[in-house]
Amino acid sequence: MAKNYIKISANVADTVRPTIAGAKENPGWHAVRNIVGRITTPLLPDDYLKLANPLWSARELRGRVLEVRRETVDSATLVIKPGWGFSFDYQPGQYIGIGVLIDGRWRWRSYSLTSSPVTGARTITITVKAMPEGFLSTHLVGGLAPGTVVRLAAPQGNFVMPDPAPASVLFLTAGSGITPVMSMLRTLVRREQITDIVHLHSAPTESDVMFGGELAALQEAHPGYRLQLRRTRTEGRLDLHRLGDEVPDWQDRQAWACGPEAMLNDAEKVWAAAGVPGNLHLERFAVSRAAPHGAGGTVTFERSGKEIEVDGATPLMDAGEKVGIRMPFGCRMGICQSCVVGLVDGHVRDLRTGVEHDPGTRIQTCVSAASGDCVLDV
Repeated sequence: MAKNYIKISANVADTVRPTIAGAKENPGWHAVRNIVGRITTPLLPDDYLKLANPLWSARELRGRVLEVRRETVDSATLVIKPGWGFSFDYQPGQYIGIGVLIDGRWRWRSYSLTSSPVTGARTITITVKAMPEGFLSTHLVGGLAPGTVVRLAAPQGNFVMPDPAPASVLFLTAGSGITPVMSMLRTLVRREQITDIVHLHSAPTESDVMFGGELAALQEAHPGYRLQLRRTRTEGRLDLHRLGDEVPDWQDRQAWACGPEAMLNDAEKVWAAAGVPGNLHLERFAVSRAAPHGAGGTVTFERSGKEIEVDGATPLMDAGEKVGIRMPFGCRMGICQSCVVGLVDGHVRDLRTGVEHDPGTRIQTCVSAASGDCVLDV
């Protein structure tokens, strides 16, 4: 069956925006806000806060883009100053969701944090590679102006580096798969935990290597870090079945791998065949979807009293947003389970597997489409 691949970075995915950001950390302010809210309705205090400072919002996380710094010809690092409610105690390797208003519509994707979590920090960074099929990634790299206010989703993800780090580490990355590992490396440097790290990184050419100068400087400054760069355009792709030729003790190392799906699938097979699958930690940037087919139909949002006619390839989440319904969401890739709602009537189809779901079940709206008329509990 033909498959389409949708890029998410460091991919993979957005998180649910908090209802009241910072309420627990500022109980006094939250109480005052509730009181003021009663006397300023229909305008909420949040509406006045936004007039004073666009980053002051109690209903959602926001950030201001301070700088767009080019890394390679098709990638750039975004330096973002988060607003009130953002927590800087994320773990190296996690990702955030970012929403950008384009042509009147908020477009969301997830990207790995490339900054290191530091107490007292004022900014975070994500590094984005423009993908031919990625409208938002292309806009972020080439069209996003410094000063733009964006929406943010809280950091999440299990592809993380523990503290303290393992005694020996293998990083296996390719292309933009280096982004979550960059946060790990910067954190290990800050914690003085660069002990025994082998890093195999693949890119088409040397000029396509993100953070190339920083990686070279890291290797120069730390004998415990060894970078092996593979230029795939002239040397071909790394054959993981011959990994022992590159890293003889790879089976004894804790490995973090991130890159194209084919590379990760091969890694899973190689580690499993060696009997050490528990030593391999993966981060997938893409999720496969089945080829679109099906009749589509009328989607009715029962609680909202709205409906829309859609084809069989449009995710139900997108359908809801087209009629102004704020659907619950997270990664928008079928990973985090944040978008699950009840299917009241009709049938919907999972775009990844083709499996149809019956009435009374709970479905993921970001990866499900109408298979005939259907009614959602939204």
